[in-house]
Amino acid sequence: MDSSHSACPQVISNGVRAHAEKGRASELGLSHCPRQHRRLPYAVAMDIRDKNIVLIGMPGVGKSTVGVLLAKALGRYFLDTDVFIQAIQGRTLQDIIDRDGLAAFCRIEEEYVLCLDLTNAVIATGGSVVYSAPAMRHLAAHGVIIHFDLPVEKIEERIANLPTRGVVMETGQTVRWLYDQRQPLYRQYAHLTLDCTDKNHEQIVLEIVGSVSKT
Repeated sequence: MDSSHSACPQVISNGVRAHAEKGRASELGLSHCPRQHRRLPYAVAMDIRDKNIVLIGMPGVGKSTVGVLLAKALGRYFLDTDVFIQAIQGRTLQDIIDRDGLAAFCRIEEEYVLCLDLTNAVIATGGSVVYSAPAMRHLAAHGVIIHFDLPVEKIEERIANLPTRGVVMETGQTVRWLYDQRQPLYRQYAHLTLDCTDKNHEQIVLEIVGSVSKT
């Protein structure tokens, strides 16, 4: 990454509205996450009320939409990591990929996720976050990870805007190829895999609320 990407973004923490405006860290009460990604200590065992609910899965499965509804239902803070990245960078995901390349985007995504310092939040992640083991360890240490699963045919129907969506995939690769590559990673990191087939957003929210209440 070039120097514009090397500085860790402001920590997004509880009690702080994520305006993500450059140069306003002191005004907003935001601190800079140092290179070693220092974080506040956490108890080894956390009540579900202190844990984040982290949504992972392929593009188009509904993580962001359901995440907003879930946060409202549970009275939690909501963060979309893709939106967070775009706000700090001042450009779209697709622009980052086009200008800097896939490897640079993945480094940016990892660095920004490692700077998150949240509890009791709903976090919707980008589909490529599972490529980073450090990022996933950080998310798992402070949250319950839920994998939104859909048949690849349904995903193909949903993401017609693939060329401009900011998906981490090489030219010529297909959604099916990406699905086959990522599916083992999603299942590896998930504490819970949720089959979203033929379910609307409200049904998925209710299922998650019921599942986490038993955790």
